[in-house]
Amino acid sequence: MPRSMNRVALSALCAVAAAGLAAGPAQARQGPLAQALGAPDDLQITASLRTRVDAIDNQFRASGPDGDSMLSLRTDVVAEYDAGRVRLGGEVQDSRAYFQRSNSTAGTAEVNAFEPVQAFIRLELGDSGKGAFGKGAKGAHGLVTLGRFTMDLGGRRLVARNRFRNTTNAFTGVQADWTTANGVRAIGFWTMPQVRLPDAAADIADNKVELDRETIDQQFFGGDVTVPKVLGGTLEFYALRLVEHDRPDWATRDRRLWTLGARAFAKPAEGKGDHDVEVAWQSGTARKSAAAADTSDLAVSAWLVHAEAGYTFAGGWTPRLSALFDAASGDSGRAGHFRRFDTLFGARRADFGPTSLFGPLQRANLVSPGLRVEAVPGKRLDLMATARLAWAENVRDTFAATGVRDAGGASGRFAGTQLEARLRYWIVPGLLQSDMGVATLLKGRLLRDAPNGRANGDTHYGYWDLTLNL
Repeated sequence: MPRSMNRVALSALCAVAAAGLAAGPAQARQGPLAQALGAPDDLQITASLRTRVDAIDNQFRASGPDGDSMLSLRTDVVAEYDAGRVRLGGEVQDSRAYFQRSNSTAGTAEVNAFEPVQAFIRLELGDSGKGAFGKGAKGAHGLVTLGRFTMDLGGRRLVARNRFRNTTNAFTGVQADWTTANGVRAIGFWTMPQVRLPDAAADIADNKVELDRETIDQQFFGGDVTVPKVLGGTLEFYALRLVEHDRPDWATRDRRLWTLGARAFAKPAEGKGDHDVEVAWQSGTARKSAAAADTSDLAVSAWLVHAEAGYTFAGGWTPRLSALFDAASGDSGRAGHFRRFDTLFGARRADFGPTSLFGPLQRANLVSPGLRVEAVPGKRLDLMATARLAWAENVRDTFAATGVRDAGGASGRFAGTQLEARLRYWIVPGLLQSDMGVATLLKGRLLRDAPNGRANGDTHYGYWDLTLNL
């Protein structure tokens, strides 16, 4: 889509927004876009346009430009037809990036032009009242979804629909979601993850339109069960399986992984404490790289820990203070073994700050405690600030998402201190939101002194999002 077409799309969305604001109370059940199109009540149509400007200085990665900036656009249109017990849905997401450097770190996480990320049929089961998960639910109820869809599981650390990232994970297959009358929820699925395309640097820079693909050579399946009202919160258990194989036109690490995990959590509430503790263990086999010459299947034994404890004060800005801790194993280099945790299809922003041109931290070879403060001064405004320290769990492995490694271990474990602040404001409540953030990575010895580290000073990053929801 040429840039002129993006401008036309923006103008059209703004016109639709104006029409929605002018709509009367009788049309309140529909959003601005559906109102403007005159859609019937059983056809829901929504759209959003997010514009982001972000920039980074003093790169922390082992590769990429020392400084970079980018304009990214994400246009999203979703339609769902409700025929009673059967629903038909689809979503087209257009993700593009402009003006980044020729050797930018921007990739398939930023660009996926004109992609149908969802196309599904959904069957509603059980005594559902006014919707399987709506206020009218009366008893045991559930959904079966077939086709292409997105997924959020549990804490979204291993399976997530990405929100901050410019592109999202999507899957083709079947998912069954069942909730009993007493609130126990079980999810089972078998899918083929979508392989985002294009993946060549030149095609990404050109925002080339190339449809994603799925292949039986990569399968992802498993189950997740949550049990409410246990130990002052909710318990969750999950088992996930990823199996992939090389093919002539697609190289993989031949991962055959089992990930077993448990989570205990209580959601934040005014005047109360909350917690979120998750542990996961990974086993199976994988190769260190996707190179054709790498044919050694290594025995995997890796782990993940997340712990968070918070308290939300009553009254005023309802500030919430929380202590954070994240750790994930790194590879020791021991012959025949592999210990680096694989985060599968998880999202990082909620735990580790903004990604895009930033994002040094991830759930691999990491030990990171931190503190966070959040506040809501008003209905339109919310604030957040986080400080984290970061070490490598294994001194000889690549640190987190940086690509920086000291195989001899002479640079030590300490990677640095990350500081982050975010401000979100609804310019027009429910319609137009501004999201601004800054982050600084004060580099420690590992990121400065490793053989492929960069002693170019501390990293600074900032972004501004403007999102129109219709």
